[in-house]
Amino acid sequence: KKKLICVVGAGAAGLPAIRHSLLYGFDVVCYEAQAEIGGLWRFNPDETEYSSVMRSTVINTSKEFTAYSDFPPTAEEPNFMHNTRMLHYLRSYARHFKLDEHIRLGHKVLNISRAQNYTETGQWNVQLRDMKSGTVSVSLFDGVLHCTGHHSVPYVPPKWPGQETFKGRVIHAHDYKDFKSFEDQSIVVVGVGNSGCDIAVELSRVAKQVHLVSRRGTWVFNRIHDYGRPVDCARYTRMSHAIKSIVPQSIASSIVRRQLNKRFDHELYGLKPAHGVSDAHPTINDELPNRIANGSIRVRPGIRKFSGEKKVEFEDGSMAEGVDTVILATGYSVQFPEIEEGGLLKISDNRVDLFQYVFPQSLQHDTLAVIGLVQPFGSIIPIAEMQVRVALDVISGTTKLPSKEDRLLMMQRKSQEMSDRYVKSRRHTVQVDYLPYMDELAALIGCEPPAWYSYLRYDAALAYRTLITPHAAYFYRLRGPHAWEGARDAIMGVEERIRR
Repeated sequence: KKKLICVVGAGAAGLPAIRHSLLYGFDVVCYEAQAEIGGLWRFNPDETEYSSVMRSTVINTSKEFTAYSDFPPTAEEPNFMHNTRMLHYLRSYARHFKLDEHIRLGHKVLNISRAQNYTETGQWNVQLRDMKSGTVSVSLFDGVLHCTGHHSVPYVPPKWPGQETFKGRVIHAHDYKDFKSFEDQSIVVVGVGNSGCDIAVELSRVAKQVHLVSRRGTWVFNRIHDYGRPVDCARYTRMSHAIKSIVPQSIASSIVRRQLNKRFDHELYGLKPAHGVSDAHPTINDELPNRIANGSIRVRPGIRKFSGEKKVEFEDGSMAEGVDTVILATGYSVQFPEIEEGGLLKISDNRVDLFQYVFPQSLQHDTLAVIGLVQPFGSIIPIAEMQVRVALDVISGTTKLPSKEDRLLMMQRKSQEMSDRYVKSRRHTVQVDYLPYMDELAALIGCEPPAWYSYLRYDAALAYRTLITPHAAYFYRLRGPHAWEGARDAIMGVEERIRR
């Protein structure tokens, strides 16, 4: 009898979960609460419960690093796709692999709980509501892949002194869709992560004044690197990875810091952080220094208090008067209320006890996988796909994970490494580096790419590409479970697709 897999969410993580479930020969049903697929990448100006991109959002990772392992983007697509093109890519992927027939739109998962016979079978009961009819039902599954990501529950910090008397609006970035209704306002944006900077830059074109609050500063990267190449295509090659492993971290960081300050002096522009360039999640923004230079954005330190009806006082004693709106770009809280009514996965300050950020450590059977709960240096989409492949290989019985004791030790070591490297922050509890993490996952199921020199005798062209081509997901389909015969061609075409 075929195993039956439940996929929760038909976004960028859920779609490859369906695709690979089918490759493994499983029966699969995907439940999506919304009326269309795409998840976060489907811009929805009216939606408030579910997160969506802003109207103007463009991907921060290039198309080759955002692609699935067996579905390269077309040469005509821009290297950095607007969200409408990203949604088109996801829909094309679903259509090409006939995933739509396995998706139940308008079905919201209410609760995922261990079945009565879980101890023997590892099965799960999934309770869901048909959003159209209101009918609630329960189905039994052999495995569950939870693919809703971690951008659903906005984190709102404690109120500042005097905030109760503030007469302007205070909203979270979760609720910001576009610049309409913000024209000619004085606005304070709290947070210099990607969302905060994107919002500040966009509003700076139409607002009276934007104040960008930076509590600890940030290093700002361009999407475009030397000679106009996408920055990730320059950073994530086997050659650069090898060099990075040889060069001491302090020297590598100082080189990158010099490059970033050559573009604009972070101290002069009020953004220089105390931490190093690889000690926090990077901010990617091409326009921020220009908007600071022309005065439409003023960088401010943290908020000290709200003073009067429309005043905000900052920690350096400066004041913004006539403030109409404060936008909190303060991130999201990790929560899983639908997994055994929020009681199964213990979460402490955004820390979840998951082996390789996928498998709950407390469970007897590895038949529940959390997909996409990472904050990567690099693209999350191929990482989510790799997590799916590992989860399904384990559910199939092909791969056996290390013992519970070994897993615990591995994750304790990871947690310590993270604490040593990163600034203490709620956003750095699930931080990973693209290449090392992809390799770790790939090693679990035997699909790690062969070393470049292993091709030298019979395929010199592929040997060369393996060394210098951006290490996109196609490399992880050269061998291992469901190796893809088109992987080599996809790899050989990367540079041409970038140039086009």
